[in-house]
This record gives sequence, C-alpha cells and structure tokens, in this order.
Amino acid sequence: MSETDPNLAPRPAVRYVTIDENNHDQRIDNFLVTFLKGVPKGKIYNLLRKGEIRVNKKRTKPDYRLQSDDVVRIAPIVIAPESKKPDLSDKLKNEIESRIVYEDKGLLVVNKPSGLAVHGGSGLSFGLVEVVRQMRPQEKFIELVHRLDRDTSGLIMIAKKRSVLKELHTALREKEGVQKTYLALVYGGWPKRKQQVNAPLLKNELKSGERVVKVHTDGKESLTLFKLVRQFEGYSLIECEPVTGRTHQIRVHTLHAGYPIVGDDKYSPAEDLKASKTLGFKRLCLHATRLVIELNGEKKVFEAPLEDEWQSLMSHTLKALY
Repeated sequence: MSETDPNLAPRPAVRYVTIDENNHDQRIDNFLVTFLKGVPKGKIYNLLRKGEIRVNKKRTKPDYRLQSDDVVRIAPIVIAPESKKPDLSDKLKNEIESRIVYEDKGLLVVNKPSGLAVHGGSGLSFGLVEVVRQMRPQEKFIELVHRLDRDTSGLIMIAKKRSVLKELHTALREKEGVQKTYLALVYGGWPKRKQQVNAPLLKNELKSGERVVKVHTDGKESLTLFKLVRQFEGYSLIECEPVTGRTHQIRVHTLHAGYPIVGDDKYSPAEDLKASKTLGFKRLCLHATRLVIELNGEKKVFEAPLEDEWQSLMSHTLKALY
C-alpha cells in the first residue's frame, strides 16, 4: 500500500492510496478502520455511503474486497493524531530478537516471555507486536495471527504478509492445519485416564473490565485434550492441546477438571497460590511449547522448551513420583 502524495498535511486533503499485496482481498471497511485510525466506524460507513470514499473512481460498498493496484480515493477528513509510539529499550528489543524461533518473508514465530502482553491496550502502552514493529520498521505489515495471555509464555505467530495471515486464520477457524501444544504445571495429581475436557465456555466481563470465563451451558463448545507427562507430590506436569480456541480455555478446563494451573491468580485457590509461591513458582505455569502448521503446502514444526527457571524449580523443589 502506498500513497500517491506522501506528504500528509495537517489540514484535511484528498488522498489517493494504491493497494498492494498486503491489503489484497481485504474488505474495504476493515482496511479503512486500520488506515483511518481515530475515525469512528460509523463515520467510515457514512463516507462510503455518500461516495466520499471511492475505488478506481467508482462508488463502493463496505464489503468490497480490495485488489492489488486498486486506487482508493479518500475525501478530506479530520483524523485524530496518532499517539506517540512508546520508547522501547534496546534491552527489550534484543531479548525479543533472541527469542525469534523462525522468520521468513511472510511469518515470524517468537517464544514470548511470561509477563509481556501480545499487544498494547487496557492501560498498556505496548505489547509484543508493537516491539516487533519497531524491530522491523521496513515491514509494511506486522499483525498477530493468534493470541496468548499476558502471563502465558511460548510460541506465538506474527504474520508479515496479509496472505499468510489469511491462510493461518482460515486454518485456525477450520481447525485444520494448525496444532498447538502447551505444557502446564497443575495443582494435584492429574489422573492418567483424564484425557480430555469437553465443556462449553462462557465469557463474562466484570464492571472493572476484567474478563472472566466459566463453564456454562450457554457458552461456546470447547474441547481440550490432555496427557499426563510427569507426576510430582502434590503437582502434575501435563500436556494440553486445545482443539477449539476460546479465551482462557486451558486455564478454565483444568480448573473444571479439579486441577487449576500453578500461579494462576485468576482461577486458582488462594491457599494453593500461597503454597506454590513459597516454593518459588511466581508465574503462571502455562507454556506454548509446540506448534505444527501447514503453510503453502509445507509442514513446519516449531518447539520451545520450558524456561530454565521453571525446569530448575520442578527438579529441585518438587518430589517426583512418575
């Protein structure tokens, strides 16, 4: 995507934007929401209705899918100035650089550290995707393929091309072509025979804005496969494969099974949290350890072992039974 006139004057002016492969086949309304940051969606739809936004000199509907080399004419419109980009430290950028597991022209896979959000918002000035955008300023397109909770560590995909984002989103939606495997340390003795939890999940938002998920008959169908990896006295290391991709799915399904995740201050009992913190477990013990994808007809496998600190705590503070 390029603008014919690169100089955006402070006063409103007509703009012409030429579409490139990064926005090919994207709905024009979704394109405009991103391009015209600060402009309400209602205003964008109104501009489309009135013909103030045209494609190749013709009126267009919100569901029109842009094609490479289309020229989008945008009438003069006042846009709220973009907020100043956060000043990120070289230390953080270097750490994320060292955690890149894979990178090619269209895809980047990062082993995200626990405690770093995947994107800014809700009081956070930045997240992983903002860090990567500053690390790769030459890239026109940098978008998250999927998400991980802030305190969950492990493998996460970032698309560098819209075509890659679209292909992986389709695979995730159709539950074919992407397989994600997590490791979780849970409280209690997970039984070997417990190999799945199939329970609908309902998402709620508290007055504070905090999201809480619970098992409820009105919720969306949710399935997670489990496998016992190692048994300790009072704890278990399990492998988790979410078949569906609901918010907090693994965390709530382990809770529903009776074995909440160590360090989960949202879903674990306070007495369990206190006991595990005494042992040194001060983070959410959930890690995206393996990712298998099919992209452009090629199978790719990525792996990220548990952090050394987590491994060390299990080895030195827990009594292994299995």
